[in-house]
Amino acid sequence: MTHYYSRKSRGLGARKLISDHIRGVAVEFVTVPGVFSPDRVDEGTRLLIEHARIPEGSTVLDVGCGYGAIGITIAKAVPGVKVYMVDINSTAAKLAKLNVRLNGVEDRVSVAVGDLYDPVSHITFDVIISNPPLSAGMNVVGRLVEEAPRHLRPGGTLQLVVSQGADAVERAMRRAFGNVETLAAKKGYRVLLSEKR
Repeated sequence: MTHYYSRKSRGLGARKLISDHIRGVAVEFVTVPGVFSPDRVDEGTRLLIEHARIPEGSTVLDVGCGYGAIGITIAKAVPGVKVYMVDINSTAAKLAKLNVRLNGVEDRVSVAVGDLYDPVSHITFDVIISNPPLSAGMNVVGRLVEEAPRHLRPGGTLQLVVSQGADAVERAMRRAFGNVETLAAKKGYRVLLSEKR
């Protein structure tokens, strides 16, 4: 299954409810066919959620949020965070909004439709986090990385999970930030972090 990086919207047809326990919290997500990983939270996303460095009370941006697994779980697991979630696909954003309500985090999570940073260009963040759509190509992922520093506060971090294309993404992060470290690695996935210094 590839990432569903497209503006095209589909109706919320055949819905499925998946339940999980990640980073110490119970979560539920409504999914539909056509979105990324509709049957379960995929291994890469899970690894990122479990190992992400999210300070309490921080402002977090989940780019390419899909149905909301990363942002919603972080909102439930980390005290005091404010999470913004963005996806270019309106079906994914509709699902994310539904899942925000389902998980009771409406007071600390907002969802917007748009390309990468466009809907939140007026905000700076402590953390930008993503399971980036590598299937959309390095032009999209490269923009996500290259534009990240201008949307981060000093000391803020970009945190990504990658599998295929990991070396190219790591090089892009090093170019944009001057640093990159691996937070976790498992089953071919790596969680990478760069800090705005």
